[in-house]
Amino acid sequence: MTVATGTCDLHTHTLASDGMQSPAENVRLARDKRLSAIAITDHDTVAGVKEAMEEGVRSGVTVVPGVEISTRASGKDIHVLGYYVDCGNELFLQRLADLRNTRDERNAKMIAKLRELGVDITMEEVIAGLGRELGPDETVARPHIADVLVGKGYARDMRDAFDKYLGENAPAYVSVPRISPDEACSWIREAGGTPVLAHPGIYGDDGLVREILEQARPAGIEVFHSDHGPEDEKRYQAMADQYGLIVTAGSDFHGARQGVVFHGEIGNRTVSAKVLEQLRQASAGFGLR
Repeated sequence: MTVATGTCDLHTHTLASDGMQSPAENVRLARDKRLSAIAITDHDTVAGVKEAMEEGVRSGVTVVPGVEISTRASGKDIHVLGYYVDCGNELFLQRLADLRNTRDERNAKMIAKLRELGVDITMEEVIAGLGRELGPDETVARPHIADVLVGKGYARDMRDAFDKYLGENAPAYVSVPRISPDEACSWIREAGGTPVLAHPGIYGDDGLVREILEQARPAGIEVFHSDHGPEDEKRYQAMADQYGLIVTAGSDFHGARQGVVFHGEIGNRTVSAKVLEQLRQASAGFGLR
């Protein structure tokens, strides 16, 4: 049943990727914030969607099945959100598995670089730091590595770990071959979903953002995001109007690490739940839906 009223947060992460909460916990937080809907958009996996949707039925919160796909363009990591993807589409699931394998390769190379820099760290420590068994469709990401760096005193907090070691242009950063935003948009459409360009303000290059909008032709753009200020929102709203794009909003909630909430709290950036119908309609002409 489509939600017609209320507000929704269309960008959250769970334990299935680099979030700190279970999918069910994210849904309960959305309920407590009186949101009508929440999207589960883990990195390169839909492993958390089923649990979230089951909790959504219990909690009275609409759950949008989603994903955030890692891509590369002009030397920058670019993320593409996919909404209402068919989570049972075997080709799509295999493609996501291939992306996770690339992420695993990158993680191993980053650990090797850290060790070359004199940092005493192993991938076994990173996985042990999860505090649970890693699921077959779940991912290890840079924040997990950052947790170990902080725990062993190599960094003050996650932001410091990224600045010193893991962020782009930092000494342990590794860039591996990734698909293009155009390919990600095609994959999402072929899986019956609707592609949306995530957090354009993070990329620091509006010329590149326009290139992606014109070449990859996503259906929407994340105008409202925890890391966007008022001027960013104004610029990207204007781009949405210019290109005829669906306007979305999301907290990019990951939970708290070392007492600090990464990006923002669930519900701190929301859009009218009427946008859900726009996203569903945009997906209707593609893929298996």
